[in-house]
Amino acid sequence: MNPKNGKPINILLVEDSLLDIKMVQEALSDLHIKNNLHVTMNGEDAMDFLRGIGKHANAPRPDLVLLDLNLPRKDGREVLTEMKGDAKLRRIPVVILTSSRAEEDILKSYDLHVNCYVHKPIDAVDFLDKIKSISTFWLSVADLPLES
Repeated sequence: MNPKNGKPINILLVEDSLLDIKMVQEALSDLHIKNNLHVTMNGEDAMDFLRGIGKHANAPRPDLVLLDLNLPRKDGREVLTEMKGDAKLRRIPVVILTSSRAEEDILKSYDLHVNCYVHKPIDAVDFLDKIKSISTFWLSVADLPLES
């Protein structure tokens, strides 16, 4: 629970791999942090969710976004650029969760004001452990901004 307001944490996972989605769901279910995981599978749908438009008109504002870089229709770099350029969205913490270890991707993501860049491990146990570490930090340790 978010200690600031006692409500479940809303997490938006922007990921196009069904296996990675299941791994994140499994890792979050193992934690004792009340959360609601919302999933979009492409960048355009993610932006609609974040802006509460179309089929996402009633979507909650996420407290945290887990964002893959390599997405269909609009990639993670474009989503991050739009989020950090929007006064209503820029305070939402964004964690890049990607298979890319390219220095160019890391630097570009931080230039775009990502809060954290995490490489997805190939090993399932390592992947689960990394998701649990990310979740524990962002959902239990860090103070998240309240919706303004």
